[in-house]
Amino acid sequence: MLSVVVEQPHRMAVQERPTPEPAAGEVRVRVRYAGICGSDLHIYHGKNPFVAYPRVIGHEFVGRIDAVGAGVSAARLGQTVAVDPVISCGHCWACRVGRPNVCARLQVLGVHRDGGFSEYAVVPEGNAHVIPEGLPLSAASVIEPFAVAANVTHRTGVLQEDVALVYGAGPIGLNLVQVLKKVYGVRAFVTDHVDERLALARGCGAGEDEVINTAREPIEQALRSRGVEGGPTLIYDAVCHPAILEEAVRIAAPAARIGILGFSAVPSAIPQQELTKKELSLHASRLNCAMFPTVIDWIARGLVDPGHIVTHEVDFRDVAGAFALAQERPTQSCKVLLDFGAEG
Repeated sequence: MLSVVVEQPHRMAVQERPTPEPAAGEVRVRVRYAGICGSDLHIYHGKNPFVAYPRVIGHEFVGRIDAVGAGVSAARLGQTVAVDPVISCGHCWACRVGRPNVCARLQVLGVHRDGGFSEYAVVPEGNAHVIPEGLPLSAASVIEPFAVAANVTHRTGVLQEDVALVYGAGPIGLNLVQVLKKVYGVRAFVTDHVDERLALARGCGAGEDEVINTAREPIEQALRSRGVEGGPTLIYDAVCHPAILEEAVRIAAPAARIGILGFSAVPSAIPQQELTKKELSLHASRLNCAMFPTVIDWIARGLVDPGHIVTHEVDFRDVAGAFALAQERPTQSCKVLLDFGAEG
């Protein structure tokens, strides 16, 4: 089989590798589509502290089960599945209290073990979720980043009275807009510097007055002009820059909740007084905590369309071109998929 391997930082190649056989409790997936995530770019650039090289990257992927290991029903053969990349031990404190996404022995496909940028991938049976009938495979490949958005909204909670603000109209921010608007039905603003990304936000449900280009309009002024007095009650940082968290704390309404999705190692300068005087709640969110069934249910009920952010499909053999597209052309691309050409 052919696999995309990051051999070391800044060196990536499509390599021939042995086709894996599923062990007991595992299934083998013939991959069709795999999405390029910012964390894949970080691995390529040597900026992910959790990865060991060489690594077959990719944690957003969909395909068809073509082989099963011992203990797995043959009825699973031929199922089209989206793969949850989170693999936990089931025994540590985090797992016992229902937080397997921060398992003490966490393994993430495409990070700690080989992932989905490959013609075939072997995964635990329980991580392979059957997708709704009629859902295009390209859309199904985006279930994982949708599960990230579902996870952070679950962490913060969403109240009917909330006024939300999403920083960043990248894939996660756009998914958050869909969740907030179409699942919860709250007023949700989204900021970015790229008009083309904000146009995608409108397609995800944001109203014309809910998109804010902060290159032209300061955020506090923009919110006041749109009738938001006292600040947003719910804020999500999908940009993951230290200055964003500082600003979010400053503009948040009293009793607001802030969802944090980033892995920046650079400290944010937040005075404790700013948190305490408004009794703000900060909710860090990593990956997803068993959110695939929730997202699949939303899709089945027609609440969300995960494929809305997909802008490009590129043959996996041109992975270098796909990475360049995802990284260097934000006005033209959002979610770039690698196409592995298998029948779904």
